[in-house]
Amino acid sequence: MEGKMKVAVMNGIGKMGFTERDIPTPKDDEVLVKLDYVGICGSDLHYYESGAIGDYVVEPPFVLGHEPGGVVVEVGKDVKHLKVGDKVALEPGKTCGHCEFCKQGKYNLCPDVVFFATPPVDGVFQEYVAHEADLCFKLPENVSTLEGALIEPLAVGFHAAIQGDAHLGQKAVVMGAGCIGLVSMMALKARGVSEVYVVDIMEKRLEKALELGATGVLNGEKEDVIAKAQELTGGAGMDLIIETAGTEITTRQAIHMAKKGSTIVLVGYSKSGEMTLPMSLVLDKELTFKTVFRYRHIYPIAIDAVASGKVNVKGIVTNIYDLDDVQRAMDESVHNKADIVKGVIKIHP
Repeated sequence: MEGKMKVAVMNGIGKMGFTERDIPTPKDDEVLVKLDYVGICGSDLHYYESGAIGDYVVEPPFVLGHEPGGVVVEVGKDVKHLKVGDKVALEPGKTCGHCEFCKQGKYNLCPDVVFFATPPVDGVFQEYVAHEADLCFKLPENVSTLEGALIEPLAVGFHAAIQGDAHLGQKAVVMGAGCIGLVSMMALKARGVSEVYVVDIMEKRLEKALELGATGVLNGEKEDVIAKAQELTGGAGMDLIIETAGTEITTRQAIHMAKKGSTIVLVGYSKSGEMTLPMSLVLDKELTFKTVFRYRHIYPIAIDAVASGKVNVKGIVTNIYDLDDVQRAMDESVHNKADIVKGVIKIHP
């Protein structure tokens, strides 16, 4: 397909603009996807606010966005499993396939991954993208491209639940009711966890957690969440805790709330990257810490969970913006975190 496409670019900290680029031509093993929706992720906001995450530094003009859903409009000659018109969710990271991590199946740890919107690799706040066909997952008839764009964050939630060996009969707590906290809560429920509680300090987010199926919510600003966890478990503590807020206080609370011998899954990144934790208590309880970096082999599971109705992933979306409104979308997502749980950019009407 020849022609030009509109691309939203980050021209500097807090500054969005537009440019025109050629519509890409798919290689033999790729498909060209007309993008319908792209989610706004916390990492997009972090790059937008500060220009960097750790060693990854934005050099403008840079394209944000790595949570895409769309429709196949052109197919490379070696692609057999997709055809024009198929709705797809795109897994944003292309790995090398031959390092020790790829060979072990832990491809999310590949050191040579090319990942949308991770500098210097551009993201997909744009109208079209050519992407490796094996990383484009066909959506069932009853799953929309909006839901397709939300498979990426949902995959993080399922990876967290799997890392924590979530199962029937457990009582679990999710620290943080942002996008990743909510998808983690829904993943726990989908895996059969009997009771899932969510902790946050923003009332609107807690209301959203209840709406999406949390057993109960705890407001960390208004109540003693450690005492409440003890009360809810008859003094035993929680079987599994998923920490998505990335703060020292919530991580310390998680340690206090955890049952002896239980697991804490760390998902949230702290702003400083460092924390002081009560390690003597960790040792006394013989706790297991698991961590999450993106996900692996999860897209089919996540798509099935949405298609079967086990997860209402579109329920996390609070705001949808047109591509033309990308500056407002980013500004509001940064400055109105109390009201905006998940913003999505609508690329094609």
